[in-house]
Amino acid sequence: MMTFRNLTLQRGQLRLLEDASVSLHSGWKVGLTGANGAGKSSLFKLLLGQLTPEGGELQMSGYDRIAHLEQEITELTQPALDYVLDGHQELKQVELGLQKAEAEGDNHRLAELHGEYDLLQGYSKKAEAEQLLAGLGFAEETFYNPVNSFSGGWRIRLNLARTLFMPSDLLLLDEPTNHLDLDATLWLEGWLRNYPGTLLLISHDRDFLDRVVTHLLHLEQRQLNLYKGGYSAFERQRAERLAQQQSMFEKQQREVAHMEDFIRRFKAKATKAKQAQSRIKALERMEKIAPAHVDSPFHFSFPEADKTSDPLLVMREGQLGYSGDPVLSDVGFTLHPDQRIGLLGPNGAGKSTLIKSLVGDLPLVSGQRVEGEHLYIGYFAQHQLEALDTQASPLLHLQRLSPKAREQELRNFLGGFGFNGDEALASVGRFSGGEKARLALAIIAWHKPNLLLLDEPTNHLDLEMRHALTLALQAFSGAVLVVSHDRHLLKNTVDDFWLIADGRVEEFDGDLDAYARWLKDRQANLRKEEKDEKKEPQPVAAPVNKKLDRKEAARLREQLKPLKKQINQLEGKLEKARQALEKTEQALADAELYSDSSRKEELQSLLKDQGSQQQALDELEMQWLEASEELDEKTAELGL
Repeated sequence: MMTFRNLTLQRGQLRLLEDASVSLHSGWKVGLTGANGAGKSSLFKLLLGQLTPEGGELQMSGYDRIAHLEQEITELTQPALDYVLDGHQELKQVELGLQKAEAEGDNHRLAELHGEYDLLQGYSKKAEAEQLLAGLGFAEETFYNPVNSFSGGWRIRLNLARTLFMPSDLLLLDEPTNHLDLDATLWLEGWLRNYPGTLLLISHDRDFLDRVVTHLLHLEQRQLNLYKGGYSAFERQRAERLAQQQSMFEKQQREVAHMEDFIRRFKAKATKAKQAQSRIKALERMEKIAPAHVDSPFHFSFPEADKTSDPLLVMREGQLGYSGDPVLSDVGFTLHPDQRIGLLGPNGAGKSTLIKSLVGDLPLVSGQRVEGEHLYIGYFAQHQLEALDTQASPLLHLQRLSPKAREQELRNFLGGFGFNGDEALASVGRFSGGEKARLALAIIAWHKPNLLLLDEPTNHLDLEMRHALTLALQAFSGAVLVVSHDRHLLKNTVDDFWLIADGRVEEFDGDLDAYARWLKDRQANLRKEEKDEKKEPQPVAAPVNKKLDRKEAARLREQLKPLKKQINQLEGKLEKARQALEKTEQALADAELYSDSSRKEELQSLLKDQGSQQQALDELEMQWLEASEELDEKTAELGL
């Protein structure tokens, strides 16, 4: 149980909380949201004992072990796997004790320590750490690379692996998906859903919050407001509390009416037909403004390009990558102004390589890249944040691009990106990652591009800015190619997906849920291939005569019966496992279960059951998949 009672918290002259009260139950998974500077990270510091409240009290019971994701990592020559293993301090101490006892020949102490090592399941911990690294996208050959050989983003992933490896009752994660791709984000979701302890999570990824948390704790006006459910539920509930709902609804209706009027007037005119079609698509994509965002400080758009071409860009027989070692082969497509494409694919498959090749930063190994006459590319990537002039202000960045533009015009433009008043004059060197990302997007928008190439544009952006970016992309009249782990952004801004895998770029016929299934199947197949490689070579079977008589065919089908029986049994177990999990989740939906302190043990038991049932369901699904694949293979071998 965690209780904040009449808590007042202050950092310097800024009061973050004032007489705030809320209770969080053990086993809850709680998302922590609020505007930048509202006090989310300070609340973590309070829980870690690094801050003292100015008033009130914080009561915590049952949280002897707290794991916290650090954002910094020191320069280490230690191998990555050892760095993760050292996160389990208790296990590390036992291992050091074993070394000492062995060196001293203390057999009695050795026996005691081996008993402790067994209790800690020490013999399986290395495999567990390897699974964490693999799930977060590390290739097996990098497990023993020194920590200081990884880039900053990959070091944060190492910190995350180490944090997850730590035994904990309370897990504090601050922006864990910031440096993850979509594949690693999906894996982390599953891991956190099965985490048995209490989770407090700061995240600006709304789909991630929806799939992981059971409650939302919102910091607003120096208070702590608790909502049941994920981020979408929070939006709906908060909307009811905002008085400006009707005015914002009316504003959007005026925008919709304006677009519909344009469509009616110009749809039949040949010279305006394409623009009318573009607005029809924008209207279809338009996300209804959630009243929960009426107080957002961000309101911007991507201005329409002065001129455009159709096609914008053509790629023919492209070999993409580096000389002598192409990453992607036979790449060919044509980009038109109204296309909106999301790029999917495993980590390292070549998504960023494709975008760099489209920009022109990475020359083609071979093939053709043909630009339209009026192509204007807006390119966003993380390395561009570091290319900003740290001595210059946001206003000066735009003045250098347009020396003749009026200062007030530039200030108004920057205000939509959250740079108001003196913030427009502040030096970039003092900016956070989110502020730099906002400025980079502002510079791109100022150029009036007709093709946006966006490589993880939401990293470092808070929820309000992500919402504003989503709306701006929906209304953008040009073409978009985007790589992002933010599924809400993808679902609301792109029309088609391309799959980049195994050196190819192909259209993906499915949505993000279908991609998650494709990824799961791919990983299962890779594991199966690894198992097959480790098996002893089997003698090659004689070719099967496919023109068998009925008696022989019946005999062969008989060989398949045990496998079919196994699959039927697994399907029965799967149905029972799903029903059991559904029953547990229905029980957990009882609101009284969380408010009635006498039912604490029942709540803990249900949460534990939920985790074990989900794990059992996942294992059964994997067994069913493997058995089904084996049946298909044997059926093909026998020619049936």
